[in-house]
Amino acid sequence: MHLGSSNAPRGQAPAAGSLPLSASGLPVEVEIARGRVAERRVVHVAAGSQVRAVLRELGLAPEGCAVLVDGTSVPLDTPIDRPLALTVVPTFSGG
Repeated sequence: MHLGSSNAPRGQAPAAGSLPLSASGLPVEVEIARGRVAERRVVHVAAGSQVRAVLRELGLAPEGCAVLVDGTSVPLDTPIDRPLALTVVPTFSGG
């Protein structure tokens, strides 16, 4: 059983500072801009993960996307060390 498990005895709160595995990591809000439609998603990644890991988690090809933070393009190997809001613009489509 991991810390924060739902298998803890009933009525007993999980240990302070522990989170379920699904909520662990840094939250990254992602806006995927496709034309006039924007899809918003949140993923959680380990501190030090690269931006490209977020794109892969979302099922996107990292090399086919431009990633912006506050309107400024960032490299795919940028490490994530805090909660972030990313804008992702796919730069190519199939066809």
